[in-house]
Amino acid sequence: MPAEIGRRRFLKGIVTAGVAGLSLSGLTRAAEAQGLSLPPTLACGDDDDEVTEAQTEGPYFTPNSPERTNFREAGFAGTNIVLTGLVVTRSCRPVPQALVELWHCDDGGTYDNAGYKGRGHTFTDALGTYRFETIVPGLYPGRTRHFHLKFQAPNNPVLTTQFYFPGEPGNLRDGIFSDELLLEIASEPELTGWFTTVLDIA
Repeated sequence: MPAEIGRRRFLKGIVTAGVAGLSLSGLTRAAEAQGLSLPPTLACGDDDDEVTEAQTEGPYFTPNSPERTNFREAGFAGTNIVLTGLVVTRSCRPVPQALVELWHCDDGGTYDNAGYKGRGHTFTDALGTYRFETIVPGLYPGRTRHFHLKFQAPNNPVLTTQFYFPGEPGNLRDGIFSDELLLEIASEPELTGWFTTVLDIA
């Protein structure tokens, strides 16, 4: 199931981070940031991690977005959500200092094409994690609910993709939708969506 695959990839990734010399407390904080608790034993490399699926950039990408992680501002109101995740290599090693760029429409399904509402970028930390505070994107004709993202490890190609929400009625009607790109959603302590992104790096 996509949700279980995502969880397994996250756990495999943070275990490999420990092999790379990161502290257990750091791994625990990373897990807690994703709303997970570490089980007593974890395995890395049970199966080969597949590279995260690339998807179309779409017509609404704007370059040179500001570096920021909080999109919540006047004129961009909606249901709050934290979008967070882990960026790893094919061998499930965390990727620090990877560029993560996010853009999405507002609650009414409209993109800000004149400014940078709903747009920004950040970089992964030493554990390969990132976090955005934003709103749940709205719907517009022809598409299901989604986030647009770009990921780029230092000195490596860009991965452009999209993340989707489970249980959306429009998922099966959307010709771009992929169930391999479903977010894990948690509602406590706050609405959170997360995904483990696997880059095409050994």
